[in-house]
Amino acid sequence: MKDIRIALLDMNNNHVNQGFRNIKEISEAFRQSSEENVIIETFDVRYKNEIPEIKDFDIFISSGGPGTPHREGLAWEDRYSDFLDEVYNHNKYKENKKYLFLICHSFQLASIHWELGNICRRKSYSFGVMPIHKTEEGEQEFLFRNLADPFYAVDSRAFQFIEPNQERFEELGMKIVAIEKFRPQINLERAVMAVRFSNEIFGTQFHPEADPAGMIENLKDEKNKQAMIENFGLEKYLETLDRIDDEEKIVLTRSQILPRFLQFAKKNILKEAEAMA
Repeated sequence: MKDIRIALLDMNNNHVNQGFRNIKEISEAFRQSSEENVIIETFDVRYKNEIPEIKDFDIFISSGGPGTPHREGLAWEDRYSDFLDEVYNHNKYKENKKYLFLICHSFQLASIHWELGNICRRKSYSFGVMPIHKTEEGEQEFLFRNLADPFYAVDSRAFQFIEPNQERFEELGMKIVAIEKFRPQINLERAVMAVRFSNEIFGTQFHPEADPAGMIENLKDEKNKQAMIENFGLEKYLETLDRIDDEEKIVLTRSQILPRFLQFAKKNILKEAEAMA
């Protein structure tokens, strides 16, 4: 029986992060529920300049992280860009597909790398449980199948992806599958919140891995608390604390998107291994 090998790419640059803990928990739950032997390894990309070898793994999950997604002349940046191209090109030309999930900071890096639009700093830091709206393509997205429209997810970002380059999306065969809430009273373009980069590569600006415990921990951080009150008011902040473990909101999103991605990847990896045996 084929082993399933997962590489977790830690993009937190040595900052403590609830999201990476959540990614490890979801990966571990997947390992425990699988009949196959699942091997999980962690790579510290930004702090230790560690990048997994494509040939050694089947599935990659690349986390969120702090700071600018734009280049700062650091050693890991070229290696990460090469990694994105390697996964993308491997899937284009080879049989044994590699599956990649990109979250928040990683999603922004990939969107800049593939020149998909304007990734710029927001007017103010965004933090909270936000409604995420499916696009027409998003209605067909199997990772969103059991989620309402809008569904709810944790948003935590200083940057945003706006003004998508439609020609570039068409050229690469990529699709925008989710956008942020439309607020007609605010004259700002809606940000892109999720992209189907290819059959094997998916990315979200939001945090599908987030859980109530991590969210409560994050809200203890004064910056996050103030960002939420500033953006939504004290009433909304208190309402979020009250509804944080609502089974229909981030609990549902966490139970669906990443676990579904892992199951989809495993099914296809095993099917291919069988066909090649």
